[in-house]
Amino acid sequence: MRNLFRLCPLLLTVALLFGADPAFAGKRVALVLANSAYQNAPSLANPVNDGAVMAKTLKEAGFDVVDSRHDLTALDTRRVLRDFADATRDADIALVYYAGHGIEVDGSNYLIPVDAKLERDTDVYDEALSLDRVLVAVEPAKQLRLVILDACRDNPFGRTMKRTLASRGIGRGLAQVEPASTNTLIAYSAKAGFTAQDGDGANSPFTIALSKHLTTPGLDVRRAFGFVRDDVLKATGNKQEPFVYGSLGGEDVPLVPVKAAPAAAPAPVQNPQADMRRDYELALQVGNKAAWEAFLAQHPDGFYANLAKLQIDKIQAEQVHAAAIEKARQAEAERDRLAAIGAQTDAQVKAAAEAKAAEQAQFAAQKAKEQAQQQAAAAEQQRVNLAAAPSTAPAGTASPAGTNVAALTPTATPVDLNRSVQTELGRVGCFSGQADGVWNTSSQRSLSQFNRYAGTKLDVKVASTDALDTVKSRQSRVCPLVCDHGFKADGDVCTKIVCDDGYVLNDDNRCEKQRAAKPAKPGIDKPATAKPATAKPATATRDDSDDRAARQRRQSGGAAAGAAGVAAAGAGRASGGGGQIFCNDLLCRPVKRGCHLEYRGGGGPHNDANYEVCN
Repeated sequence: MRNLFRLCPLLLTVALLFGADPAFAGKRVALVLANSAYQNAPSLANPVNDGAVMAKTLKEAGFDVVDSRHDLTALDTRRVLRDFADATRDADIALVYYAGHGIEVDGSNYLIPVDAKLERDTDVYDEALSLDRVLVAVEPAKQLRLVILDACRDNPFGRTMKRTLASRGIGRGLAQVEPASTNTLIAYSAKAGFTAQDGDGANSPFTIALSKHLTTPGLDVRRAFGFVRDDVLKATGNKQEPFVYGSLGGEDVPLVPVKAAPAAAPAPVQNPQADMRRDYELALQVGNKAAWEAFLAQHPDGFYANLAKLQIDKIQAEQVHAAAIEKARQAEAERDRLAAIGAQTDAQVKAAAEAKAAEQAQFAAQKAKEQAQQQAAAAEQQRVNLAAAPSTAPAGTASPAGTNVAALTPTATPVDLNRSVQTELGRVGCFSGQADGVWNTSSQRSLSQFNRYAGTKLDVKVASTDALDTVKSRQSRVCPLVCDHGFKADGDVCTKIVCDDGYVLNDDNRCEKQRAAKPAKPGIDKPATAKPATAKPATATRDDSDDRAARQRRQSGGAAAGAAGVAAAGAGRASGGGGQIFCNDLLCRPVKRGCHLEYRGGGGPHNDANYEVCN
């Protein structure tokens, strides 16, 4: 038998425990109620189908009695519950499953029969059946009393129901319950105050998950509901979360016993760290201060104890913030009241000062709350990352409370963290150096590049776990690949551009056809052999075309630009620009210090092919 998580009964309500040999295999009885054909409200498509699935599941699981009814009136439902109570008197397990409409009025839950009209809010006391009446029917069972409600749908009578008292509340979904009887569980298809979905098929997501897990042989009923919760969250895109209320003891309580095996297998060796992690996840699901204090009472030291202390700090900060908000509201109301009645100046000044002080305290509490929430969230993310990597599982050694998130990993050192961040930056194309674990200027510049292209605001002065997690989350290259002239990006490397025969590489990093030199025409007064073919003719040939002047302007402009480029190159080397020159239609100038040219295609009038990129 595994060592179970012995905390308060509220924790055991939602505990997801690993199975053990069942402690009993007595009489089991079940009642299945499903209402679809409502007479005074829109009918429901799935409840009758859901009831049929659950009745079949329980019969196949070997329940001694499975009474399945559907579309009952209020009178018929009362009679069925009375008869079922007689069947539970000698039963060990009694289970009631209900699918249909439910309603919450003044904190009490009611099941709605098919003949209910509910013209007034008080009609629920006469026309509906309270959840307490169902609990009375299962109360005689000795071992387990289980009520399952797939009834957390929208109230169909909410728009037409008359309110007899404005103060009488009619909630959304069902209200939270705390069963008075021991060994009693009440399972909702959706958490209190939320509504459930019918699903797109013939059955609701909740019932599908129940039929899959609830009657698994030897599976503790609490852990079975944990699997049901996971399936429903996945099926509804985290929009619907089933919940269980009530209390059970320390023994495993499966609905279906395990058949006796020929030989008992040896008990597995317990892993204290795994038990502690399971207890921590249980406390995290409950999420209140009492749960965390109970966890620390059971596990006062170690990695998970520090995480639990951060969770308590967060809860306390939230409580202080809420109290500060209320105090500020009261102080402001008192100030306005004194001003309205024309109180003495001294009283108004004092009230205004108190209101201002309360407002400042509220701001301080809000800041403390946000900081505590961020620390708790970062710690929880660290725990999740460690759980995904067993080789870096936290050791059981204690560390001081309030340590930062990076210190929560005993096996991690600053050098290891630096090296991990450098490696990830290299993977996304932002770091080209060697991952040596030294966080120097080059590493800081690489993280700054990542911030620029990823749109993040990480602190570049140090390598943090936040930076590591953020860079890890990027699955592809973030920083662009920059290649020199004559090279092009090919995946994650720069390859040399090779032009075909008769083509040359131009300034735009493109291959263009090589222009053949025009032969010189012989002059009028001198023979063609007077000068070499490459020399300029002594007498210019006649050219009356309209673009002659344009060609002359381009030639003079090119010469000027070339001269300017040479001068700018010298200036660039002098200023630390690396000798690179940036040119456009207007001018040429050296590249700024710390910058470089990046080819982005294009070229031509008013369309620069190169861009200046600065870190």
